[in-house]
Amino acid sequence: MSETTRKVGTFILGCLLATASLIALSPAASAAACSDVEVVFARGTGEPAGVGRVGQAFVDSLRSDLGGESVDVAAVDYPASYDFRHAIDGARVAAAQVQDLAAACPASSIVLGGFSQGAAVVDLITADPAQAFGFGVPMAPEVADHVAAVAVFGNPSQKIGRPLALNSPLYGAKTVELCNGTDPVCSPGDDRAAHSLYPQAGLTDQAASFVADRVKAHTGPGAAVTQLAAGTVAGR
Repeated sequence: MSETTRKVGTFILGCLLATASLIALSPAASAAACSDVEVVFARGTGEPAGVGRVGQAFVDSLRSDLGGESVDVAAVDYPASYDFRHAIDGARVAAAQVQDLAAACPASSIVLGGFSQGAAVVDLITADPAQAFGFGVPMAPEVADHVAAVAVFGNPSQKIGRPLALNSPLYGAKTVELCNGTDPVCSPGDDRAAHSLYPQAGLTDQAASFVADRVKAHTGPGAAVTQLAAGTVAGR
């Protein structure tokens, strides 16, 4: 064997060993990257990239309510434009995010959330009408076991009598759905300003309290469907 051949063989063997060590370490590295709670939130129409103002207020309150538990946040990356058909794009992205988290972080409690058009994104991946909107089949049923709670704000489907809390066999019992007074997006009212005042109305705090309780329990779907409107509890 020539010296050149020996060196090439040694180099290839070294690469193979390095690759094997990376593969062996990857499960532990993935587990270490998982938080106690993984929040997936879809922002509302016209909000800048990220979780949006309502989403951030909700996450801040949830972190406070959960104390020492680690909380990671993933924003649903979709256009959130005034072309509401983009909600379907958001649903595809969100479904992939949630299912990836369920596979990679099986011990984590997943929280789904959305505001306005973002609430419609959550509808599309959790409620039965998903097929009617052209998205196709919602997330695999077993994913629901990984989701501790769902929080939606200013949900358009609530206005037409199809609230997520009452329209999702798998997620309805662990959903908190909030409509701020006469917000025209989710109610027959006409107070357009109400649509932008969810944090000021205390509803992001109220949702966070609901979600924190579900996260702390997280033994599967709850027994009661809870729907909140303007800070009141319905369906109990």
